[in-house]
This record gives sequence, structure tokens and C-alpha cells, in this order.
Amino acid sequence: MRTEVITVRTGSSPVVRDITREAEQFVASEVDGLLHIFVPHATAGLAIIETGAGSDDDLLTAIDDLLPAVEKWRHRHGSHGHGRDHVLPAWIPPYASLPVISGRIALGTWQSICLVDPNGDNPTRQVRFSFMAG
Repeated sequence: MRTEVITVRTGSSPVVRDITREAEQFVASEVDGLLHIFVPHATAGLAIIETGAGSDDDLLTAIDDLLPAVEKWRHRHGSHGHGRDHVLPAWIPPYASLPVISGRIALGTWQSICLVDPNGDNPTRQVRFSFMAG
């Protein structure tokens, strides 16, 4: 298995950051197999969604609707409503596994691999790509 960790700058506000290009570069020299992506953070996740047509913002709006950043959370350290950020990975998991065929990730036409980070307290994230040949 081959693995690599990249650093992704997410900034100080909630973001859906497309990391498809980085994943494609990681598997470009491979053949068939499985790409596993893991975000080792308690307040971030990975989503396979369409980007660029408003879905990025729609996802952030849905997160706010489902998990509002209010003071109701028992987990209270960090910025206002930070407890919701720790609940996010239960709905948007910190991992994804995708097939790779002839060095290309087998995504659908409009699908992108996105790092979902609602936590503005942590402006950089680590993402681990692992490839296992088939």
C-alpha cells in the first residue's frame, strides 16, 4: 500500500474544499485498485458531491440547518457553537473509498471529492491518501 499525507488550507470559516485534483494526482501513476482517503480530524469530513453549481453552499446551509452553531451543545470549547463541529463526522464521515481504474478515479460525471470543514478554529487540515493495488 502506498500512502501520502497532504496539507489543505481551509481558512477561518466553514468550507467545502474540492480535493479531487490532489487525489487524481496521487493515483495518476497507478493501475487498478482502491483509493482510500482519510481526514484525521474530529471536526471534518469527506463528501462526494457536485461542486461549482451551488451544491457547495447548499451543503453548508444544510449543515447549519441540521447542526446549528448555537450554545445548546455540551461540547463547548472553541468558538461559538463549536460542539456541532464535533458531531459533523457522524453525518459526513472522515473517510471515503473509491475505485481506481487504469490510474483514474471512477467518479461519476459531476462528482467531486470534497473536504467538508465547518471548524474555523483550525485553518489547516491533513488528508491521507492511501492506494492499494487490485
